Amino acid sequence: MNDIRRTILWVVFGFSLVMLWDQWQLSQGKNPTFFPKPVQTAPASDGAPEAVTAQTGGTALPQSPQTGNPPVSSSTASAAQRIDVETDVLKLQFSTEGGNLVRAELLKHKDVNRTGSNVVLMDDSKERVYLAQSGLIGAGSGAPWPTHKTPMVFSGNPTLKESDQELQITFASEPVGEVKLLKTYVLKRGSYAIDVQHEIVNMSSAAITPQLYVQLVRDGNPPEGESAFYSTFTGPAVFTSTKKYQKIEFSDIEKNNTDFEKQSQQGYVAMVQHYFASAWLLDDTQQRELFARKIDTNLYSVGMVAPLPVLAPGSRMSQTAKLFVGPQEEKALEAIYPGLELVKDYGWLTILSKPLYWLLYELNRVIGNWGWAIVALVVVLKIAFYWLNSQAYKSMGKMKAINPKIMEMRERLKDNPQQMQMEMMRIYREEKVNPLGGCLPILVQIPFFIALYWVLLSSVEMRNAPWIGWVHDLAAPDPWFILPLLMTATSLVQTWLNPTPPDPVQAKLMWFMPLAFSVMFFFFPAGLVLYWLSNNILSIAQQWMINKQLGITH
Repeated sequence: MNDIRRTILWVVFGFSLVMLWDQWQLSQGKNPTFFPKPVQTAPASDGAPEAVTAQTGGTALPQSPQTGNPPVSSSTASAAQRIDVETDVLKLQFSTEGGNLVRAELLKHKDVNRTGSNVVLMDDSKERVYLAQSGLIGAGSGAPWPTHKTPMVFSGNPTLKESDQELQITFASEPVGEVKLLKTYVLKRGSYAIDVQHEIVNMSSAAITPQLYVQLVRDGNPPEGESAFYSTFTGPAVFTSTKKYQKIEFSDIEKNNTDFEKQSQQGYVAMVQHYFASAWLLDDTQQRELFARKIDTNLYSVGMVAPLPVLAPGSRMSQTAKLFVGPQEEKALEAIYPGLELVKDYGWLTILSKPLYWLLYELNRVIGNWGWAIVALVVVLKIAFYWLNSQAYKSMGKMKAINPKIMEMRERLKDNPQQMQMEMMRIYREEKVNPLGGCLPILVQIPFFIALYWVLLSSVEMRNAPWIGWVHDLAAPDPWFILPLLMTATSLVQTWLNPTPPDPVQAKLMWFMPLAFSVMFFFFPAGLVLYWLSNNILSIAQQWMINKQLGITH
């Protein structure tokens, strides 16, 4: 039994060293040794990418879904004007080239990498290409209609007045192929969701069958300031009614090896990164084709193409989409569209993470401080698992009590391993001790604590949220390293309270592992360290009380 435990400990220890070395390589700006990430190529030089068309089942698709010719466009990015639009939560820039959204600044979220600046999610610059586009394509005919490259004329009031609850701006194209497109953006106070009405006017003498496409275009570079000590997803995602939330790696798009549902009547497409996201949504009655494509060197798009009804000569029709650009606030995302909250990615433990987030959210509503809400949530979990923890600590306490007897026996029978094992099992049987009794109750709890880890790592509410004193941002590392030092100290106390392994090498390893793990906590967000520290303190208190009840001295 000790051999098995020793082997498990060495495996955990070895894997920990591998992970620490790999993350150290990343923090030094080098490529990871053991778990290399896809190499990102240089971003596009400037402006929006050139559009290309494609043929899929006789239907022309926009913006590089496959292969083809670029749409006819007389405009260039340099000739386009930028229109500034501002609400109480968003400061946006639209381009008169296609009426595209080319910059989005989030006024309620500060940039931790630039003091005094707000988070800029979307941009069209040499440092970042991240855009929202839409336009029309013809059904089968390949007719040149207004696209995201077509010059448009702006109208409307670009600033939300204090007395208004919403503002509207419109971009209107000249007729292209005898078809005119008007895009009307409706921005509401306090909302990161934008209604986008596409009005199509058929000025020809024949009926037409247009298709509307919407897409998000982004370079493949990670967000600025991304931590090397924990990994979060950056890239496209799609949601459909049958396959639900599906992430798409940039590297899979690069290899043309994507696996997601391509046809659906429900869902959305999104670009996701840590804490923030953008998404295009269409009405659930609208059939659509979903695509994710490489546009250019290190430039990718994800979008939808929706066939529209036949439009008679001289007629017009409207099709409304919704564009979300903002933080991953779970409650707000659920209100916009059921399933949109999944852009806040909890991974395979979503079934546990969602109720844990709900509980954390409700605790914060009562307490009014996210830091103390984290502490309160750990207390609630400790109460819920009190009986399991008691069984584990009682078992470990009994192991600690018989440890001197085990040590004496090992020394006496060190030259007879088979007899040693038999004698050890006899001692366990007589003392009614189960060597695994301290492990199994803890294993049951591990998924819950991993789920809570992802809740705290993913929740944008932790950004710039203070706790006490020196901790002004629960999403940033502790500036004075007080929490990580306390975390290390409590880990060592826990090691002291646990039974000392009979094997001297194993005993030294048990003391070294908390020190090795603590290195990572110096770079983790303060909220995560506070969670682990609170858990350690409560565990120490419970284990000390149980040891005292069992009459165990240290």
